[in-house]
Amino acid sequence: MSRFVNHLVLLKLTVEHGFPNQPSALAYDPKLQLMAIGTKSGAIKIYGAPGVEMTGLHKDTAAVTQIHFLYGQGRMLSLLDDNTIHLWEIVQRENRSHLVELHSFNLPGRPGIESTSATRVTVMLLKLSCDLLALGTEGGGVHFLELPTLTLLNKSLFQDEIMQSVPEEYKCGKSLGPVESLQEHPQDSDKILIGYSRGLVVLWDLNSRHVVNLFLGKQQLESLVWERSGNSFVSSHSDGGYMVWAVSSSNPCTHDPISSTIPYGPFPCKAVNKILWRTTELGSPLVLFSGGMPRASYGDRHCLTILQDSSHVTLDFTSRVIDFFTIHCTDKEKEFDDPSALVVLLEEELVVIDLQMAGWPTVPAPYLAPLHSSAITCSCHISNVPPKLWERVISNWPICGGKNLAPDPKQKELLLTGHEDGTVRFWDASGVSLKPLYKLSTASIFQTDCDHNDSLMQAGEEEWPPFRKVGCFDPYSDDPRLGIQKISVCKYSGKLVVAGTAGQVIVMVLSDEKSDHMIDVATVDLLQDREGFTWKGHDRLPPKSGSVVFAPGFQPVVLVQCMPPAAVTAVTLHAEWNLIAFGTSHGFGLFDYHRRNPVLARCTLHPNDSLAMEGPLSRVKSLKKSLRQSFRRIRKSRVSGKKRAVVYSPTSKVSLPLRCSSRCHQVQEANAQLAEHDAEVTPVQRRIEPRSADDSLSGVVRCLCFADTFLRDGTHHGPTMWAGTNSGSVYAYALDVPSQEKFSEQSVEALLGKEIQLMHRAPVVSIAVLDGRGNPLPEPYEVSRDLAKAPDMQGSHSVLITSEEQFKVFMLPKVSAKTKFKLTAHEGCRVRKVALSNFTSVSSEEYSENALVCLTNLGDIHVFSVPALRPQVRYDCIRKEDISGIASCVFTKTGQGFYLISPSEYERFSLSARVITEPLCRVDVDKSDGSRDVPSQSQGSGLGLIKSFFFFFLLIGIGSPNPDPLAIRQLSCRCPAIRGGMLFQQSTPIKRKRRCSNEHA
Repeated sequence: MSRFVNHLVLLKLTVEHGFPNQPSALAYDPKLQLMAIGTKSGAIKIYGAPGVEMTGLHKDTAAVTQIHFLYGQGRMLSLLDDNTIHLWEIVQRENRSHLVELHSFNLPGRPGIESTSATRVTVMLLKLSCDLLALGTEGGGVHFLELPTLTLLNKSLFQDEIMQSVPEEYKCGKSLGPVESLQEHPQDSDKILIGYSRGLVVLWDLNSRHVVNLFLGKQQLESLVWERSGNSFVSSHSDGGYMVWAVSSSNPCTHDPISSTIPYGPFPCKAVNKILWRTTELGSPLVLFSGGMPRASYGDRHCLTILQDSSHVTLDFTSRVIDFFTIHCTDKEKEFDDPSALVVLLEEELVVIDLQMAGWPTVPAPYLAPLHSSAITCSCHISNVPPKLWERVISNWPICGGKNLAPDPKQKELLLTGHEDGTVRFWDASGVSLKPLYKLSTASIFQTDCDHNDSLMQAGEEEWPPFRKVGCFDPYSDDPRLGIQKISVCKYSGKLVVAGTAGQVIVMVLSDEKSDHMIDVATVDLLQDREGFTWKGHDRLPPKSGSVVFAPGFQPVVLVQCMPPAAVTAVTLHAEWNLIAFGTSHGFGLFDYHRRNPVLARCTLHPNDSLAMEGPLSRVKSLKKSLRQSFRRIRKSRVSGKKRAVVYSPTSKVSLPLRCSSRCHQVQEANAQLAEHDAEVTPVQRRIEPRSADDSLSGVVRCLCFADTFLRDGTHHGPTMWAGTNSGSVYAYALDVPSQEKFSEQSVEALLGKEIQLMHRAPVVSIAVLDGRGNPLPEPYEVSRDLAKAPDMQGSHSVLITSEEQFKVFMLPKVSAKTKFKLTAHEGCRVRKVALSNFTSVSSEEYSENALVCLTNLGDIHVFSVPALRPQVRYDCIRKEDISGIASCVFTKTGQGFYLISPSEYERFSLSARVITEPLCRVDVDKSDGSRDVPSQSQGSGLGLIKSFFFFFLLIGIGSPNPDPLAIRQLSCRCPAIRGGMLFQQSTPIKRKRRCSNEHA
């Protein structure tokens, strides 16, 4: 055991894939080309080149409201909603970069004068010289801090000092309100623009401490922005309009702006929250603002408007706009801004617009497509993807550029996610960046009421405002029946099976050519004409008639419709035999997709399984039925445990007890006993009540598998299919599969060989057949194409059956019990996910062992040796309250795993001490005191700059803060840089408090 743990297994949370949950702040450093995103959970993530990432967590769980980079210094300021200010810095430790917190500051109030709310910071201004920080407050005061020490200077500016310069007719006995905006003069760093909520804007001289100009606005102020020359500025307001003001030394008090515009008036509009004004060399200035929509008609829209001359586009997003900025020329010697891209952070995604191309199109983000563009319903991981399949899948995504010095992964990995809208998305999971590769949609196969075209719908010319749908986040499903429930892939033949909510099972084949063909449709009745059952759920999805055009990629060839159209609960594929198996809550079926012929249909319903006929979209079972079943279970539990009769059928049916015992009190010693000892029950074992045979949904098929093994006798092996149900039943079928040459002539036949009933009727989670050496059988085509060693067919095969309560190994073909481990009896938990993984030694690639990995309802992971089932190690991985995280977990064959920590983020972890995928990087930053120049960025970079910018939008994942400050320090192991970022191969593990629900798994 010590060798196994020390050299093979080590749990480490490695990286978070996806979009940050609940983003709340955005910042960009044009000199270092770094982007930072803050979240409501108090996390800050910085992004650079692909694979370069850094995370910082504040000690308190408070939302990050503002972030500001100290240009080019590798430092950053954050403001939290608890009114604290924090200074962060990228430092080098052990040849790697870490984000660490240097100082924090809380603005004090004036005793007896200002309340706590009056000193609440509303806006921060970081001067370009990076030596002074100005803070605007709710009380209307402006305070100044020295950087980088965060020392409060004795030069605060209060409203009473400003009011001395305001005309009497403007005062009207009213307060100026909170400070809404602070902007540094673009040409004179000694002057700042101060905007108050009431509408007053003041140009203030920091050195002489006097008012240079007053701008007497009468509309509530939202934001300010300078025009590049400093001769004018723009203010946005709560009435949905914006004003342009001229700055002149000859006119110290300006009553009226140069122009005032309400773009979507004259009817009442919502506030323009933020506005940017960018000058261009080739035309009129570019105006960009968020909000401003007509309140009555489009007040619920999340929009950002782009205006230039007669061009007008209203970007319509599906989630709220958090913040935005432009990539533009910041060189003070240049005359124009000439913006090249607009970056918009939304609540659920990040969108970039190309501002140099006609029409301002969206730039595809190769690394930042949100995982949850439609809700994730299932996932599937494929290890060691063959180059042939990989090249065919990624051919549509030519990704180039960026600097990544990390070594290429030894093997390609794919993560497939099924979604609520009927799509399946392929992600490159080989490295730190979870990159989108390919998306297929199954909606085009069916007749639905909605148009499922993936292209963006363009607004008509006469529509006002001129909306344009932007972004890929779409939380609404047009038809819930389209949802993908199960996925199975053969990576060697390029075949894919996806199964959905309405009983649809689709067989797809990878094709390089566009196709226009009809889809063959077959119906399989799983009830087998059983009387007394009436389906009360949703209808099937009607397939389209006639031929359908399919783009290159995975194209459907066969649609198998299960009847009743209940959600598919299990599916598996054997491409070498041209067979698929599928199961629902009513039974399971076997289908020959080469001959388009059903082979087998078996109903697994119990006579009292009426709930299975209602479906997930129908009404909830009645209260009377619930009470009746509850009392029935109570009545049965009182008499259970006394009868332990084991009945062995003289034919093929075997009834087996689930409860086991041993003479030892220790878990390890109990599992070392390979013989059955049912005579006595040790005190360490918990009593397990058998489940009722007529519990609702007992016929649900939980797992399916194909295997070439010994089922009929001990001398002849052949194809078999295994199925496990919710009631603890296991069905094993011997298959007569014709040779490759006779596939078209002969049909596949199935004969029931064995039937096993677990005593306590615990749901069967997994079935796996082991060869004579106790190794899992290879995948289809692996042996025939010399990609894996042939299994041992000389020794006795065995089948490993995992239920929610125990693991048990049976010898084949007699199905005699060999060994078992009662997890529920020993540990008090239930199995949720299992997988057979291969663990390679850290010291030698030649040494490896197969192990059974198990995730329980308590969120812990157990590793067992196979086939002996000796427990090796246990780790706490997921919080037991995190039901969605436990349900979404998927293991890989190399000892890694993924689980959802939010609707938009996967947490990646590694159980293998050798196979670890984590971000390791270094960012070199010049920290010399003299390097305080204004950052410059050459203009004219065009789309090349946009593409370069996109390469630092790698995987985005946010974790909730861990209150332990030491753990927080250990967490900061990732950092970014677009240019010059260096990647390494190891890092410290992520430690943090995971987000989860309040229910118990």
